[in-house]
Amino acid sequence: MLYPLYVWKEDSSAYGASFPDFPGVYTAADKLEQLPAMAQEAVEAMYEGEARIPDASSIELWKDHADYANGFWMLVSIDRARINTRPVRLNISLPESLLHDIDAFAKSHHMTRSGFLAKAALKAMEQQ
Repeated sequence: MLYPLYVWKEDSSAYGASFPDFPGVYTAADKLEQLPAMAQEAVEAMYEGEARIPDASSIELWKDHADYANGFWMLVSIDRARINTRPVRLNISLPESLLHDIDAFAKSHHMTRSGFLAKAALKAMEQQ
C-alpha cells in the first residue's frame, strides 16, 4: 500500500522522514534511495504485534499542513504483510481443488497457507 512519507534534509545531515499516517514513526537515511527500505523497517518495528495497521491517506490531506512546510513528499510502498501483527484464527470454506492448488503454490514458494492467503488479499485490495 502506498503511504505518504514526508522528507526533509538539513545541511550536513541525513534525510529525515516521517509518516503522517503512522504517528511516532520516524526514519533517516544518508541517501534518498535508501528511504523506502528504511521506512518499511521503521513501520515494522513500530507496529510489531499490533492488531491494526492504519490505512494510507492521500498527500493532498497533508500537503498544506504547517508541520510539513520545509520538505517534500514521497509515496512509499509499505508491505503490510511483512508487519508481524497478532494473528486471528478464522474458519473459511473453499473448494477442495482450490485449497489443494493454494497449498501447492504456497509450499513451492516457501510460504504457509495463511501467509499466502494474507498476501493475496492485500494484493487484491491494493488493486482496488
